[in-house]
Amino acid sequence: MPVIRFNGGGMENKAMDIMNKYRLWREKAVRDEDIARELESVYGDEAEIYDRFYRDLEFGTGGLRGVIGAGTNRMNIYTVCRATQGMADFISMSGGARSVAVAYDSRIKSEAFARAAAEVFAGNGIKVYIYSELMPTPMLSFAVRELGCGAGVMITASHNPSKYNGYKAYGGDGCQLNLTDSEKVIELTEKVDIFSGVKRMDFDAAQKKGMVEYIDHELIESYLRRVEEQAVDREVCRTSPLKVIYTPLNGAGNKPVRAILN
Repeated sequence: MPVIRFNGGGMENKAMDIMNKYRLWREKAVRDEDIARELESVYGDEAEIYDRFYRDLEFGTGGLRGVIGAGTNRMNIYTVCRATQGMADFISMSGGARSVAVAYDSRIKSEAFARAAAEVFAGNGIKVYIYSELMPTPMLSFAVRELGCGAGVMITASHNPSKYNGYKAYGGDGCQLNLTDSEKVIELTEKVDIFSGVKRMDFDAAQKKGMVEYIDHELIESYLRRVEEQAVDREVCRTSPLKVIYTPLNGAGNKPVRAILN
């Protein structure tokens, strides 16, 4: 087993703590084969182990954001599930609607993280409404409001480089959590043991029990109708020779944007 070396007693204790976390993850982090392989690949590499475990990925005002990979300082199903347990505890104590909307974009692992979050909410007795394919962020906010949910989660890292992903937390108003609520979620998340403190229900089992439900296409159509209502003068658009070039970048807005342009 590699030993991370620092000068001074405090740093030596820090190194021991990091190595203990690394050992624990090699033993417990077996659900995701990519994570298990990565943990084995950094065996003996003190710098790489340190970078993955020297801190916990912080749950800030907007939620989580970080490089995808293995460790407490990375975006992975374990850090996502821990944050979701904190969110679930917050929903349970807040007294609002015991339901959430979940959406995800096209980033690496986005769908896996969305499903993992859904499993934790379902495991805590919170109904999940989840999109069946990638969607842009505004459609998550819309779903929260239209379905009367107590919260929402959007898996995205917005403008960050491709090696990142993120977890944006929303309140029942369809807006990102305010500072007071974020601080409460942070407080609750910090109490959660990343392996033993998370309640989960298998996604397929949760779907059969009605705890996870795919969002109906009618809600998407409803969103598009609301967007269309914002048109100032449809006739000008229909009769003008205007041509539009649209690039969906990574694709989250591809279908809804083309639908509304049509």
